[in-house]
Amino acid sequence: MAFTLGVVLFALGILISVCLHEAGHMVTAKAFGMKVTQYFAGFGPTLWSFRKGETEYGVKAIPLGGFVKIVGMTAQDDDVPAGEEHRAMWRFPVWKRTIVMSAGSITHFLLAFIALWFAAMFMGLPNPGLPSGTLSEPPVVEVQKCVIIASEQRACQAGDPASPATGMLRDGDLVTSVNGTPVKTWEQTVAAIRPLPPGKDATLVVLRDGVSTPLTLKPAAVQRPSSDGKSVQTVSALGLGLTQTVPLMVKYGPLDAFGASVNQSKQVVGATFTAMKKFPEKLPKLWTAINGGERDPETPISVVGASRLGGEAVQNGLWELFVFLFIGLNFFVGIFNLLPLLPLDGGHIAIAWFEKARSWLYGKLGKADPGRVDYMKLMPITYAVMLVFGGLTLLTVSADIINPITLIPR
Repeated sequence: MAFTLGVVLFALGILISVCLHEAGHMVTAKAFGMKVTQYFAGFGPTLWSFRKGETEYGVKAIPLGGFVKIVGMTAQDDDVPAGEEHRAMWRFPVWKRTIVMSAGSITHFLLAFIALWFAAMFMGLPNPGLPSGTLSEPPVVEVQKCVIIASEQRACQAGDPASPATGMLRDGDLVTSVNGTPVKTWEQTVAAIRPLPPGKDATLVVLRDGVSTPLTLKPAAVQRPSSDGKSVQTVSALGLGLTQTVPLMVKYGPLDAFGASVNQSKQVVGATFTAMKKFPEKLPKLWTAINGGERDPETPISVVGASRLGGEAVQNGLWELFVFLFIGLNFFVGIFNLLPLLPLDGGHIAIAWFEKARSWLYGKLGKADPGRVDYMKLMPITYAVMLVFGGLTLLTVSADIINPITLIPR
């Protein structure tokens, strides 16, 4: 039930984001005096609508987005009413058209930033002093009372064997080496302990009260997930936990939250550009996942995959992850939509500025203004881009259905 609720909530969040994207176009277009005739949530047959002024607002049957109709987007459009030619979008200055066409992406950025700001105040943002999370923390230990033999996460119960660390290590000890292997992080410590022969003496050196102290322990054999998460293997454990010396998440007051949200936004945007650059090399891995291979967790996901992850986040009580998924998706959609390709908004912006630059250049050369770009001549390229995007969407959706990325390894 919680999983379904999470999926529905995340899908609803996406739909609202897209509708607000279109509202950004509409509000700015109306502010400049352009004629807006329709604003709808969804596609297909109209379920309900009403008219206010010159604009029809409503809801359509297929809730997969939304749209706004601004008349005269291009010089080739014939939807401009007689006597209102001056209100055709293509007749407005380039800077106004740029604002209108970029307003959708700006809306996504604002949604993401506002969500970050609230998260900073009420949930917290990742601690900038600990960017890699708990695995990179210094291995300051907390001794566990027992070891859990089976591959499961739970508290100690009657019948569980005592922890090998009991009576040997103390809470607050800092592990510096395992069987002669120096360690500086919790991740390195775990990696050094797991291969130790169970039941045989192993030497840990810990820093206790400023003094290096060697300790001899006999590791216990336990069952833990393999690195790919698809099987269980026997490894060694000493019954050590990590004492969290640095908070993973930091909450801020309203003013400090603004600056922290700006910094976090920079990191998310940078990560988004990095992921987009790697997109081509991830396509073969998507195909491998569809055909039964291991799903690379860094491969692209569709709205279906994002909604599934949102459902898992709610199912496991990870509302912070749910919010950060929503934030990341909005940053991605905002950036992607500004790519200079038709039919994306960025394609229309690029053409508008190309027209202006070309007119300026022809004027400097004493030649007649060549006028507007003929969008009809660009239709083959537009269709090609749509075909590629459609194929990529089909590929990611198929992978998300057949072999989805999950929070809990299967």
